[in-house]
Amino acid sequence: MRHSMKTVAAVGAIALLAAGCGKPASSNDNTTNSSGKKLTACMVLDTGGVDDHSFNEASWAGLQAANRANPNIKISYVASNSQNDYTPNLTAETNKGCDTVIAVGGLMATAVAKIAKANPNQKYAEIDAPSSGANVYGLQYNTAQGGFLGGYLAAGMTKTGKVATFGGLNIPPVTIYMDGFWEGVQYYNQQNGKSVKVLGWDETNQKAGTFAQSFVDLNKGKQISQAFIQQGADIIFPVAGGTGLGAGAAAQASGGKANVIWVDTDGVVSAPQYAKYFITSVTKNLSDSVTEYVNKAAAGTFPTGNYIGDLSNDGTGLAPYHEFESTVPADLTTQLAKVKADIISGAIKISSPSQPK
Repeated sequence: MRHSMKTVAAVGAIALLAAGCGKPASSNDNTTNSSGKKLTACMVLDTGGVDDHSFNEASWAGLQAANRANPNIKISYVASNSQNDYTPNLTAETNKGCDTVIAVGGLMATAVAKIAKANPNQKYAEIDAPSSGANVYGLQYNTAQGGFLGGYLAAGMTKTGKVATFGGLNIPPVTIYMDGFWEGVQYYNQQNGKSVKVLGWDETNQKAGTFAQSFVDLNKGKQISQAFIQQGADIIFPVAGGTGLGAGAAAQASGGKANVIWVDTDGVVSAPQYAKYFITSVTKNLSDSVTEYVNKAAAGTFPTGNYIGDLSNDGTGLAPYHEFESTVPADLTTQLAKVKADIISGAIKISSPSQPK
């Protein structure tokens, strides 16, 4: 990992960015009786359900926000119970006449590319994958940048000198977070003369690491987290959707030995049952980017090419500290502000191979 030694002045308190995720609607179809031209935006969710407290929920919240602002935008979603549902769900949404079909999750990229090629007049958007054709808008997020801040914060907050991370699957939208977290810890050590260790991931060995092989198995997430706690980790960074809630359960059961940095959404909002254990969250601003895409489409111009969310455009970042506001040292917050500024300026070079181009 290469870092510039150029000094950049501190820019004050770090921007604390939340993904703005709201509670999902009780119905999976939201219609309008308003007059005028309507846009129908249909979403195909990944596994985990609409209330996964993570990427599905945040993406759907983006469509809900667009509908609240403009009732002429008709929205609906269909959930995927397994990867075998991707193609059937995408096909069904295409055939029912949606103006745009939004696929949630990079695992759907191959299915989206195939169906988009077969339906060149249909508009698609793909979250966590680049555009695969003129009719596919790619929404990607350089969450290695937000993860870097999370890792730096964890290294500055640990009392045991050990932190940990695990993923749902070993895929780029997951490991990009873990890479950033790992790099942030290494940079903290370099800058502060410390030797904080990361359990569960080493960016230099992309084929190893700890993975639950699921985004829905809370018990598996709890087992992994409890094993980390037994090894001495006191801060855990789960990148595993609903499985990651097991880290909150493990922190709760630890009797104060461990806390969590959540991912994708502001965990205090999306999983309030574990709010007292969430130091912060590394956010992926799915909601706002989905809302923006649909609003532009409703205005008559479907975006093309790729959107990449990063620290500079609020596509990723850290949520507020909430209950840890008085616990995080002011000096550490100041350091984080400088780290953020250095990432944006390029003074700090992040080397995760999963970063979007």
